[in-house]
Amino acid sequence: MDLTDKTALVTGATSGIGRAIALELARDGASVIVSGRDASRGADTVAAIEAAGGTARFVAADLGDLESVAHLAEEASDADVLVNNAGMFAFLPTSEQDVASFEATFDTNVRGPYFLTAALAPKMAARGGGSIVNITTMAAEFGMASAGVYGASKAAVVSLTRTWAAEFAAGNVRVNAVSPGPTTTEGTTEVMGPEAIAQVGASVPLNRPAAVEEIARVVAFAASPRASYVTGAILAADGGRTAV
Repeated sequence: MDLTDKTALVTGATSGIGRAIALELARDGASVIVSGRDASRGADTVAAIEAAGGTARFVAADLGDLESVAHLAEEASDADVLVNNAGMFAFLPTSEQDVASFEATFDTNVRGPYFLTAALAPKMAARGGGSIVNITTMAAEFGMASAGVYGASKAAVVSLTRTWAAEFAAGNVRVNAVSPGPTTTEGTTEVMGPEAIAQVGASVPLNRPAAVEEIARVVAFAASPRASYVTGAILAADGGRTAV
């Protein structure tokens, strides 16, 4: 187990990809701080980890609220691994985008992770190192109709990944991103519908959407000592979509 005696904070860990990441990191030996807005779903995730023999606790946080971000940073100050997974996605044509959801998307997807990382990375460095994994999207790599705000917010995270890799390397803090392709989750099913997810999945070379566990395993690799010489990388877990 590569993450034994390590503490991992996963934001947005109460459902979908985030929950799968939390479960995977716990299986690899980490004590997981499960963070999200829904205490009930957070308790369910913690219970699932504990039922499998792992260790976890829940800390409520809204990444769109800076006071909540500061509280989370204080509660998770011992994190050796940070997975910036929490995010908003609302697919709208540019001409129909409203200011409120534009700002909420950037607050949650960019500002929150920025200041959470700013608080935790120096503490990791002071303890000898750590690992940060940002969850982006293939929509940050090429144009997708109606994904302008979401794609732009995640493109900002791609840029921050490279900046932070350069900035925190001296403290032995590695920073990478995992860029999922179409993935079947509760959230994507609700927003897009199962038919649309299947259609997007059919557009990638592997001809299907991903399961959340497939994304989680890539994150676990990036977070672990197995990736000890990997930093500043954008790891595509998109079924080959951005490669061809």
